[in-house]
Amino acid sequence: MSDDFSARLALPYLAAGQMQKHVTLNAALTRLDALLQTLAVSRTITAQPEGPADGALYILPEGATGSAWSGRPAGTLMRFEAGGWTVVPTPDGLIAMVADAGEAVVRVGGDWRPLGERLGVAQDLTRLGVGTTADAANPVAMKVNAALITARGTGEGGDGDLRIKVNKEAGDDVLSLLFQSGWGGRAELGLIGDDDLSLKVSADGGTWRRAFAVDRATGRVAFDQGATRLETTVFTGAGVYSPPAWARWIEAVCIGGGGGGGAGQSGAAGTARLGGAGGGAGGRSEGRWARAALTGDLTVTPGGGGAGGSGSGANGQGGGETTVVLAGQTLLRATGGAGGNGGSTTASLGGLGRLAANGGGGSSTGGAAADGEERRDPFGPGGGGGGGGLDASNAARAGGKGGNGGLSGGATSGGAAGAAGQAASNPDLSPSGGGGGGGNASAAGPGQAGGAGGAFGAGGGGGGAGQTGAGVGGQGGAGLVRVTAVG
Repeated sequence: MSDDFSARLALPYLAAGQMQKHVTLNAALTRLDALLQTLAVSRTITAQPEGPADGALYILPEGATGSAWSGRPAGTLMRFEAGGWTVVPTPDGLIAMVADAGEAVVRVGGDWRPLGERLGVAQDLTRLGVGTTADAANPVAMKVNAALITARGTGEGGDGDLRIKVNKEAGDDVLSLLFQSGWGGRAELGLIGDDDLSLKVSADGGTWRRAFAVDRATGRVAFDQGATRLETTVFTGAGVYSPPAWARWIEAVCIGGGGGGGAGQSGAAGTARLGGAGGGAGGRSEGRWARAALTGDLTVTPGGGGAGGSGSGANGQGGGETTVVLAGQTLLRATGGAGGNGGSTTASLGGLGRLAANGGGGSSTGGAAADGEERRDPFGPGGGGGGGGLDASNAARAGGKGGNGGLSGGATSGGAAGAAGQAASNPDLSPSGGGGGGGNASAAGPGQAGGAGGAFGAGGGGGGAGQTGAGVGGQGGAGLVRVTAVG
């Protein structure tokens, strides 16, 4: 122990019989003035300031400059008073506030460290505010742009794990994370009023809907609003489809173009004259592929509807084929319906619906023409009705009705005699059109034209036979591709 200075703060002692004791006492008081409730102006200013206030303290950074600062070690506490600078010895444990940074630092091993770094243990705090003020309602409050909680590794004395425990008192209490936007609740995740994990969402912070819940006893997940994402795209013309990245698989439905109805036969009485046969419906096919297997865009080409026959006994044209192609490889196709035969003295067959699709109705001179088919493929488009015929005695027969489209999936009606078939009103639900009705025969004038097949894929109706002119066949309905992404 020194007889001249105190052990920690090096304050000078008054000696017995000392002359001018006030000098020593004033030196001790000046040092105490610096070391008690220490407030440094800055610890980042490198240039020695001109004319600072008396008693101003500065902690020198690296590279300090000036007649009194230059060459002194970083961390030196400098005091200005009465026009001069002095070094203030700083023992370990000294706490100083730094005014321009708004921080508290502590002297440790000859260095200044943030006070919070050296706290070690802070027990039984009643409030903690980080970047904001905590209050009674929110005793822990933070206003930050990022936060991090990480596990202590084995090399740091931990085990590498991190488990955060949050607890509520009873089952009917709430334990949750509430996510807000503009201070309005938008999502809440946790044990909300019971002990099952659930997620609720809100558009306005007032009305809440549960998205899912996990039963704590079974682990089963209940999705109140459904869990699968679906997006459907309907192509009525050629195009390119890019499978979305979020999809797990892609489903497609193809419908080929419907065949056109045949034209009726015309001519004077004395021989039988048949109406044109109805055009066959386009084929329907379905495919499903894993999204990961689709390495590029899909080229989609719906088939066009076949034209109806015009001129006595002319055949209708077949519908176009519908395809889905990936990099030159056809993944899915639906054939077009065959065109209906034109009326003659022998032919009465309807246009075939290829690949088990609905066929067109045939003509008859002994009764009404046949209706277009609708049951061979109850989900597909309807076949066109046959055109009415004339027997040798000129008795006129009625045209057949067009077959219904999508008979088992939201039916679209086939047309009555000479009327167009109904088009699909909602291709997302059922894209199959109704077949066109066959035209009625006429014993005095031209036969009635066949009705057009409804979009999509329906056969056109056959034209009716006529005394003075043939009824033309109805146009077949165009094809379609419906693509659905499932996630």
